[in-house]
Amino acid sequence: MGPHLMRRPPKFVHGFIDRHGRPRFYFRRAGFKKIPLPGLPWSPAFMEAYETALAGQPLQIGSARTKPGTIRALAVSYFNSPDFRSLRPSSQAIYRGIIDRFCTQYGDNRIANLKREHVVKLMAARAQRPVAANNLRKVLRAMMRHAVEIGLRADDPTRDVRAIRVKSDGFHSWNDDEIAQFEKRHPTGTPARLALALLLYTGQRRSDVVRMGPQHIRNGVLGVRQQKTGFELAIPVHSTLAAVIAETPTYHLTFLTNQFGRPFTAGRFLFLLDDLDQALQHIALRLASELLLVGPQLRASGPLLGGPAPAS
Repeated sequence: MGPHLMRRPPKFVHGFIDRHGRPRFYFRRAGFKKIPLPGLPWSPAFMEAYETALAGQPLQIGSARTKPGTIRALAVSYFNSPDFRSLRPSSQAIYRGIIDRFCTQYGDNRIANLKREHVVKLMAARAQRPVAANNLRKVLRAMMRHAVEIGLRADDPTRDVRAIRVKSDGFHSWNDDEIAQFEKRHPTGTPARLALALLLYTGQRRSDVVRMGPQHIRNGVLGVRQQKTGFELAIPVHSTLAAVIAETPTYHLTFLTNQFGRPFTAGRFLFLLDDLDQALQHIALRLASELLLVGPQLRASGPLLGGPAPAS
């Protein structure tokens, strides 16, 4: 046998020069059958055979319905990867939705054929929806990094694709009159009024509000572990919030439930309150004033609202 080749082949590929001076490449992985690969690394014939060999790894959920080397097959592999499984459940749901929609249109295309210009065109097609375009870029980048890790690609075609700059004045912040109008329309005892009070007097995200329940209140303090940040908060229950909770029937582990008696998801919660969640900037500021956190004490409201602790 001749000397080993110096070029870096895909993962699990071993190459050498045989006694006739010809390069030989094999797919070799512990516990799997040794498979010869035709041609040179990264050539179309080589990669097709390599992807087929790689697909012989232990079966993953959905792999029986996919063709090796396709975007759909990569999606199945990514869903089973540590990178995807380490995401928060809410992030997993967002990523899976974007990937599933992408696979509906492009799932049968070969992952090795995806180029930078394709990603740029996909972004341009969503230029009127820059947030959607940037989310697609983010998800594709995660998939391409996984493809590089498992040897399906030698490069990341999303690497030099820039995000679209989002120009926005932000959401409209409700003023006191608008909040009073909402309170007039939804009197104490209604789910919408309770939802408003929970948002107004805790300053938390809707993903945290929908998980709050009577069991989280101890000695007048509401304990919250933020879903997004993991911060654990102890929020004093404002007298107005306590009154609204007392006047609103609650028969479940969460204060807020849908028409089927089940907890709201963060997304479905918006259907109850329309665009109330867009007013949280004003609500957080009003919470600080309602708690009389003024002067130097105002800095201490950061941890209460989920922000960083004040510097010592």
